[in-house]
Amino acid sequence: MSVSIDLKGKVALVTGCSKGIGKAMALGLAEAGADIIGVSGTLSAGSDIEKQVLALGRSFKGYAADLSDRGALHAFIEKVNKENSVIDILINNAGIIMRAPAAEHSDEYWDKVLSLNLDAPFILAREIGKKMIERGSGKIIFTASLLSFQGGINVPGYAASKGALSSLIKALANEWASKGVNVNGIAPGYIVTDNTEALRNDPERSASIMSRIPAGRWGQPEDFIGPVVFLASDASNYVHGTILTVDGGWMGR
Repeated sequence: MSVSIDLKGKVALVTGCSKGIGKAMALGLAEAGADIIGVSGTLSAGSDIEKQVLALGRSFKGYAADLSDRGALHAFIEKVNKENSVIDILINNAGIIMRAPAAEHSDEYWDKVLSLNLDAPFILAREIGKKMIERGSGKIIFTASLLSFQGGINVPGYAASKGALSSLIKALANEWASKGVNVNGIAPGYIVTDNTEALRNDPERSASIMSRIPAGRWGQPEDFIGPVVFLASDASNYVHGTILTVDGGWMGR
């Protein structure tokens, strides 16, 4: 018996596609054969991600939208559904982290983090997922976090959003697994991205983190290519409601 991870003929929508983990995921899906629809807050024509996807021989459609703004989010969903008849794969990756001790974590911080990290992924999954249910097939993958399992330090809004995302993944999987739609998540460990720059620039915190990672290094965005292609492909057809940790062994320590 052979299992295919070939994504030729599939269309993947990737949020937060312009850099970091989202960019690596988009390129990995394109390498596996998928055409890419990308969205981020500042995406413009001729972007690096567009050029790289096209160089792989796949098509790319780019959209700029502030997914934390409810009106802009719904306008984007309406437009992307109108201009793309089928979206086979949804990668709910866009997110933000805002650091402040809980006693100083403002309403503004809380609302901004929750709107992008939790509200937008749910609304996107609901609206794109409806069409997947109608077709009887689809793959939805959320970017979770180690803070889907742990509390973190000085990031209460982020921890709350990612903890809730863990339960949302399970809730959607419970409803949609029987309808041919796979809903799963990927939880990054400590990865070299903009979100971890403050930690990497703090000698004490950086040393503490490194001492706990069995793999002995910070992760790279490219470490997510294999996991996202697996969860987007037929190889994961019996995988539902799971969060795959890509963390260098952190959670096993």
